[in-house]
Amino acid sequence: MHFTVITPTHQRRDLLPETIASVRATISAPLDFSVEHLIYQNGPDDGTAAYLAEAAAQPYPPLRHWQHPKPQRPGLARNELSKEAPADAWVVPLDDDDLLLQRALYHYGAAITAHPGRSWLVADFLRVDETGRYLPGEDYYAWKFDSPTAMLQAIFRAEHFIQGNVCYTKALLAEVGGYDAELAMAEDLDLYVRFLLAGHLPVVCPHYSHLHRFHAANTSQGVDAAKHNADLRVIYDKYASPLAALGVAAPGA
Repeated sequence: MHFTVITPTHQRRDLLPETIASVRATISAPLDFSVEHLIYQNGPDDGTAAYLAEAAAQPYPPLRHWQHPKPQRPGLARNELSKEAPADAWVVPLDDDDLLLQRALYHYGAAITAHPGRSWLVADFLRVDETGRYLPGEDYYAWKFDSPTAMLQAIFRAEHFIQGNVCYTKALLAEVGGYDAELAMAEDLDLYVRFLLAGHLPVVCPHYSHLHRFHAANTSQGVDAAKHNADLRVIYDKYASPLAALGVAAPGA
């Protein structure tokens, strides 16, 4: 079993070291799996390139990185990183300001072993402030659905939200065509909608995958209910025909 953690990064020199350290703290025992961390740095360099060169010299887990001088959208960066993963990899997206929990990959691995043939998994996560302090009442918890259609209905009613708390096979990513490289926001949710439209229901894992840091420079700042519904509408309109055929109503309908 192999996990590829993918991290696009844009001018996060101050936060990225803790993100990398969190992946390096992974403990796999008693399971036997390998881990690598792939990072795509884009936009003007803020000292990240030199830091990544230094970090990549450390032996384990392997860290590989690429750089693009101009800002790129997250979907494009995630696709570029995923291309570098082995064909049989389990891909784990991790934002450049978030912290992977030490046993997250172990618990994903245990769930993969217990559910052969399933292609993606979803877990809970916790929100913390920029100092890592827990924010009570801000937990995200995954919900178990009976079918992909039921999960899609909850998503477009804005009753269920999925972020980076997932693990999926590279084969599934290829099956649905990868991330939408043109979306400025919610490219991850757009991908998971296509997983569901392809008939793949996630395994719900009873563990926390990561700490989601909520800080002044977070890209989710300002995403209130109205903005989230607007993003949902963009995604719905892309797949309106198959969604309507399943009886999934448009946001706000």
